[in-house]
Amino acid sequence: MDRHLPPAGRWQLAARAQRMQPSALRELLKVAERPDIISFAGGLPSPYALPVERLQASVDRILRRDAVGALQYGPSEGYLPLREAIAARLTRQGAAVSPSQVLITTGSQQALDLVARVLVDPGSRVLIETPTYLGAVQALAQYEPVFEEVSTDAAGLLPERLNETSMRNARMLYTQPNFQNPTGRTLPLDRRMALASLAIRHGLPIVEDDPYGELVYTGVTPPSLLSMAPDNVVHLGSFSKVIAPGLRVGYVVAPEELMIKLLQAKQASDLHTTGITQRLAHALLTDGEYDTHLEAIRLRYRAQCALMLKCLSEHMPEGVSWTRPAGGMFLWVTLPPDIDGASLFEDALARGVAFVPGASFHAVSPKANTMRLTFTTATPSQIETGIARLAQAIEARLRKTETRETSLTVS
Repeated sequence: MDRHLPPAGRWQLAARAQRMQPSALRELLKVAERPDIISFAGGLPSPYALPVERLQASVDRILRRDAVGALQYGPSEGYLPLREAIAARLTRQGAAVSPSQVLITTGSQQALDLVARVLVDPGSRVLIETPTYLGAVQALAQYEPVFEEVSTDAAGLLPERLNETSMRNARMLYTQPNFQNPTGRTLPLDRRMALASLAIRHGLPIVEDDPYGELVYTGVTPPSLLSMAPDNVVHLGSFSKVIAPGLRVGYVVAPEELMIKLLQAKQASDLHTTGITQRLAHALLTDGEYDTHLEAIRLRYRAQCALMLKCLSEHMPEGVSWTRPAGGMFLWVTLPPDIDGASLFEDALARGVAFVPGASFHAVSPKANTMRLTFTTATPSQIETGIARLAQAIEARLRKTETRETSLTVS
């Protein structure tokens, strides 16, 4: 008997539960966590980027000065000083945001769930770029939308390809304009302006997911969609990539009329995000050293990204291409058409290296000959060794393909 199935007749699962699937990425990460594996799979911050000493000092200070506030129930909206600090930072970046527009969430994954719960009915049209963040597809899919993929190129989604009827009927367009997961691409300023204009003209709600915008390595991060179309944009942010994912502190910025329903959904979900972790995020955001901390992370990741790009250029066979991100944590590799990323994963794992096959990052039409690489967690020597091994696995797969084609031709 399968221990994962409930006894017959005892538990009647909801239809939505029956449709739920395990996260392909989470299942892969279980394998990639083996100590003998060089992992380019998980989108994790470097352990050297975690501000452990500052967090430890902040915990002591918070528990001395505000233990009851940190450990008691708190407001569902979130810790007001943190909401004020987030609103002030976004305002300095060009978006006029008030604290009443900010809702603190238990990580940005909860933010995605709350937005989907409030906006999406079964059969609702949801526009989504391709490839896209796997976690967004999972969060949205449980509410049974009809996904419609938006045409993209190497720089991101193409506003001119958006269908007028689709825009008017869509409940939302989901996008990660900054250093996107999984591709690392950044939507150019002219396309942001065009997309914002279309959203205003056609009443298209945009969900702008921005967990990586602070991690810019080249130039500056372009202005947010929130700053261009504030009445049409829900903006999601997170401290997972810039402070620590274990805090589970994210946030939603939304127009006041939508915030009412997001807050009610939050109250039905978990009452409030943990008080002590909110105060920790606030302490680091406002202690005067946050930008210094960010710059240290950027320098580390910039060097690791450059090294991975260099190794790809040195080792990858002809027919393999990749993105060149200006920030974030990921780059996207396109393989020759005959190579399936899932099959290559098994070959690479046998050589002691892991990545994420790219098919999982598509809501509708998966492309098998792709993969996502993360450059933030591996050491420089692991990047050099791991990319060389990965290239060897690709070359071996290409030789098998050539041998099979030759055999078929001869026969």
